[in-house]
This record gives sequence, structure tokens and C-alpha cells, in this order.
Amino acid sequence: MSLVECVPNFSEGRRPEVLEQILGSIRAVKGVKLIDHSMDASHNRAVVTFVGSPTACSDAAFRSIAKAKELIDLTKHTGEHPRVGATDVVPFVPLEGSSMEECVKTAHALGERVGRELEIPVYFYESAAKSPARKNLPDVRNIGFEKLRDAVATDPTRAPDCGPKQLHPTAGATVIGARFFLVAYNVNLESTDLALAKEIAKKIREKDGGLPGIKAMGFMLDDLKCAQVSMNVCNYTATGLERVYAEIEGLAKAKGVSIRESELVGLAPRAALPPGTAQKIRLRGFDPKKQLIEELL
Repeated sequence: MSLVECVPNFSEGRRPEVLEQILGSIRAVKGVKLIDHSMDASHNRAVVTFVGSPTACSDAAFRSIAKAKELIDLTKHTGEHPRVGATDVVPFVPLEGSSMEECVKTAHALGERVGRELEIPVYFYESAAKSPARKNLPDVRNIGFEKLRDAVATDPTRAPDCGPKQLHPTAGATVIGARFFLVAYNVNLESTDLALAKEIAKKIREKDGGLPGIKAMGFMLDDLKCAQVSMNVCNYTATGLERVYAEIEGLAKAKGVSIRESELVGLAPRAALPPGTAQKIRLRGFDPKKQLIEELL
């Protein structure tokens, strides 16, 4: 049996009752195991992880997108994290017995169904991208819901890959793809200097000449009263968490700023966190039994 992982991100990080209804739609699908979920109030975003067969995961993803469409209104949504949809991004990741090709087929089939049945436009990214310009997720959603809503009508380069040719009024668009295991990793600075967090993010991200496989942005976290370097570690075999932590630590220290802590959002494979790594990178609240995917499977 082939197993895939699905990690949908929803634009809701402040209403647990809404997320619980979305989780319920996933739990209702036979053959799917929900293994993790988290909410972030500053980003106003939830990250959910489940595993199962490609068919079962596709069905669970579809039901969760439908539920999010019903419950989340982007015209009333604010948060630090860029987003274009109530269900913002839905990646499929090959696990045991699966392949990237199978995940690409699953992503394309789900996208067609979402566009057809839910009337939500879909963009494909990473390995499922239908054009090189859409391989990189930030390039797809970089202008956000409000600007994309206007751009779709006039800019042919912003036309969705499938579904309606305009954004859904309240659910926006959904970005669906297939990719390697991504580790969502944040480093919190002992500072409220947002400009410094953005400067560090620019220096470490791959597209600006930084570290291989690193996508990064700088945010201000009002609830924690600190600036954050928020990252997607897209290939931990190319750039590990220790390496990126050390790079941020050095750049911050050069400005007289120390690191408060780092955090893992969702799950990581065991290979990304060898013994002793959590202590070295000051990983807050790390629980291997709950955050290493092998422990949960």
C-alpha cells in the first residue's frame, strides 16, 4: 500500500471551534489518520497533517477545503502570514510505497475537483506546477488575496490553472502541489526589531543568494512581543536546522541581538532532528513522540 502525507494550511488561527469542524471533516474519511494540527494566532493560520492512501487523502483534503469554504471568510481575515485562500495551500508528500509522480497525479485530480465542484480556482505549485513560474509557492501567493482578486481579471499571468477564472468571493483560491518533506521552522529573536528579522530572512533565503532550500520571511509577533524569522526548510538534506539556526544566530549577534528560542510548526522526519539537535537550536516544547512523523506512524 502506498502512503502519502497531506499538509493543508487553513487561514484560521484564532477560532478553535472552526478548526475542530475542519478536523472533523478529515476524521470522517476512512483510511486517513490525522496525526497533527496546530494554530497560530499572530499568523492567523492552522497547519494540519494527515496520512493515508492517495485516494483517501485526496478525499479528506477535498472535504476539508469544502468545510473551510463554508466557515472562513477572507474578507474578514487578517494575519501576519501571506494567504490567497481559506484553504491556502495543500501539498502532497510521498511516503512509504509512494512516489512524487503519484503525488503530482493526486494533486492535479484534486485541483480539478475543487475547481469543478467547489467553484474555487486552483493554482498548482512545486512538482505539480504546470509552468516554471509557479514552481515556487511565494511566487504564486506573493501579492495576497486582495491584490490577486483584482489581478486575475486583468493579468493573464495570474490566471488559475483550473476552476473559475476569478477568485471565490470569500474563499479566494487554493494552491495545490506535490513536494519533498518540508520542515516549517521559526526562530524568535530577543528583539522587536522587525526590520532586522526581514533583513536576516533576505540574507538566508535561497532566492536572494542565501542557503539552499530555504524560504524565509520576517514577522512581528505581537503576542510574544518579538520579531521572528519564519522559514520553510524545503530540503533538510541540503540545509539542516542546525545550519540555518547558526546562520541566523550569527547575523543577529552582529547586530547585538540574541535568539530567544526556535520552534517547529507541525512535524518533521527523524532525520531532520538527530539526537541533541533540539537542545542546540533551543527548540521550544519539542516532544519527539508528538512531532517526529515516524513516531506517529
